[in-house]
Amino acid sequence: MLEEVSEKVYTVEAGAKISIHNQDGAILVYGSDANEVRVRSLKRAYSHERLNQIAIDVTTQPGAVSVTAKVPARPKWTLRDYSGTVDFTIVVPATASISALDLNAGEVLLDSMHGREAHARLGDGWIFARNCFTNLNLAMNRGTLTLTYDWWQQEKFSAQVNVAQGNAWVFLPTEAAFHLLAHAVHGKIANDFNNLPLPANSSARGMTVDQVVNGGGPATINVRVERGDVKIAEANP
Repeated sequence: MLEEVSEKVYTVEAGAKISIHNQDGAILVYGSDANEVRVRSLKRAYSHERLNQIAIDVTTQPGAVSVTAKVPARPKWTLRDYSGTVDFTIVVPATASISALDLNAGEVLLDSMHGREAHARLGDGWIFARNCFTNLNLAMNRGTLTLTYDWWQQEKFSAQVNVAQGNAWVFLPTEAAFHLLAHAVHGKIANDFNNLPLPANSSARGMTVDQVVNGGGPATINVRVERGDVKIAEANP
């Protein structure tokens, strides 16, 4: 396997909109205090020809940055080398918005984002969102999704999680105060914040939790899994 690494830095506004598009590999996004976008890309392929065909396109305009991995299509019924993945590690202002993050297969990470919103869509793989006090919208077709907060802030934000097939894990500190909505259409819900052995609303069509935790607060956690299980875990830092 051949590899090629590149890294570039772009100055942006603190509240810039960031969009990231990739096919296979990883998109790891970290929030920071700097008003810049640092893009590190790792390209992998089995041949130099294929490696050179993979392009990293970064476009900037006032208040916005777009990062795209362009990998040529892989036609069927051929023995030619159509390998190629890209791993992005991108550091952005913590107050920036992730207007779009798209990945077909692989790993997605969002860490320490505090902007207006953050949207991420994954086909197959793994999503991990950590300490993102922003309006999250996370969706995946198949895999595991983990949402975790090491501490709690009394802020108005929402986390919308949708998993078609797989499991969703949510880890929250004991003192977290929020409105919890969870629905497992074909699966089960385990909820550490509920003293009942089972959620109050359960049926053959799934399990549902609609609960105000610790008196409630301005935050809402909304998790929906079509086929799979949901775990709401009480976890201290």
